[in-house]
Amino acid sequence: MEAISPPFGLQFVAAVKNSSRRHGFPTLILPSLRSLNRICKTNRVHTETRNQSIDFNDPEWKIKFQEDFERRFYIPHLSDFLNDVVPIPSTFCLKSRRPVTEDFADGYPSDEKWNGYINNNDRVLLKVIHYSSTTSAGAECIDPDCSWVEQWVHRAGPREKIYFKPEEVNAAIVTCGGLCPGLNDVIRQIVITLEIYGVTNIVGIRFGYHGFSDKGIHKMPLSRKVVENIHLGGGSLLGVSRGVPNVAEIVDSMQETGINMLFVLGGNGPHAGANAIHNECRNRRMRVAVVGVPKTIDNDILLMDKTFGFDTAVEEAQRAINSAYIEARSAYHGIGLVKLMGRNSGFIAMHASLSSGQVDICLIPEVPFQLHGEHGVLTHLKYLLETKGSAVVCVSEGAGQNLLESTNVTDASGKIKFSDIGVHIQQETKKYFKEIGLPADVKYIDPTYMIRACRANASDGILCTVLGQNAVHGAFAGYSGITVGICNTHYVYLPIPEVISNPKQVDPNSRMWHRCLTSTGQPDFI
Repeated sequence: MEAISPPFGLQFVAAVKNSSRRHGFPTLILPSLRSLNRICKTNRVHTETRNQSIDFNDPEWKIKFQEDFERRFYIPHLSDFLNDVVPIPSTFCLKSRRPVTEDFADGYPSDEKWNGYINNNDRVLLKVIHYSSTTSAGAECIDPDCSWVEQWVHRAGPREKIYFKPEEVNAAIVTCGGLCPGLNDVIRQIVITLEIYGVTNIVGIRFGYHGFSDKGIHKMPLSRKVVENIHLGGGSLLGVSRGVPNVAEIVDSMQETGINMLFVLGGNGPHAGANAIHNECRNRRMRVAVVGVPKTIDNDILLMDKTFGFDTAVEEAQRAINSAYIEARSAYHGIGLVKLMGRNSGFIAMHASLSSGQVDICLIPEVPFQLHGEHGVLTHLKYLLETKGSAVVCVSEGAGQNLLESTNVTDASGKIKFSDIGVHIQQETKKYFKEIGLPADVKYIDPTYMIRACRANASDGILCTVLGQNAVHGAFAGYSGITVGICNTHYVYLPIPEVISNPKQVDPNSRMWHRCLTSTGQPDFI
């Protein structure tokens, strides 16, 4: 068994379960029940609540915090609940680069040592800034003194030992939720990597989770030949749909068709579904690996630097902002208004405003604002028209919903459909300037569906490629109920419950938001 990696620095005794011995992953002895109550009540409470249960007067609180963190971020493995899983040498080795013949698939020889594998004890540091004060911009502190506490997560990549024979793998890929640039890139790379391992049975589940239970939707056979050029266009080869899955029916379908690797491309909702599927498979003691690939154009997945599609969305948003700028500058007292995606998080609007250099007002869900009044948006627009002659406003779709009447209408996934904040601001702006007798020409641009349907740009193309590869590596390594992401520029595996507990949002005290305010020059609108 591999030794515990030194960076953890935890001075306590570790116990190793029989299942952990198989994949070289130590399971640490947890603190006493009393200590656990001080540290954390449950896996899915917010950090603030979790921190409130820590006894900072205890001289060993850091060690106990790290123990609990290690428990929560343990990534589930097939050997945790199956006693008959036996690791075999990996069929993924770029040093040999030879075709997987029938003889090779039977014997799995390893005639050369290749130093391209990831050790199971490799970790990536989750937080890299040591904040010296809770008042530092963007500070994320555990205790009142903002002590430095090491938090390590699992490094992604190919392992030297695998837990599936390639010829026995029946892999399936499903894309859920809305469209997002890069879906085809991830599908393509998953298929290519599976074939490099030696897998020949790969199918695509069409139109999201509905494809499992709807008898009228047929599965799509996938191969390198089928997916070779799909990344050259936007959308999803497999189609997408929203909706709450019937987990039992999905797992029944997987049992009937023999699917033992499932790759789920989706956001928080589809990942919750993937975790439920993983748990159901585990309850039925099925030898199945369920791996997620975070897909959200809003970049609102916890703990990750960014999700695929986000860079493309920011880049494409520049076109809409530039068009709004030209329209505004070309008109007498022109106002260009652009609504961008961002239901709960304003990352696209913030980054697009910051990168364009043409936005005067950026409005996001995390920062409340008023339209009317002495400090309202409309008063500032009047000032901009009088001083600059024009203005450009960028707003997230989820911003200012408190100013609108709730529709009480839900979509297929159960989310409340938002009223259009862009239309509301457009109407209120026209009304305001008409009432004060100042001419204003307002142009409203909503590029949402144009951006969603775009082909991934170069940055997202690379991200999608690596995410797809690492998803396959994780499945073959025997992990399930995990998702793959990028953290501090390194690729990691994370347990799904930790990344779906709540959406990631813009911190109004972060340096990035402060940079955006510096760029736009906007005041507080409260």
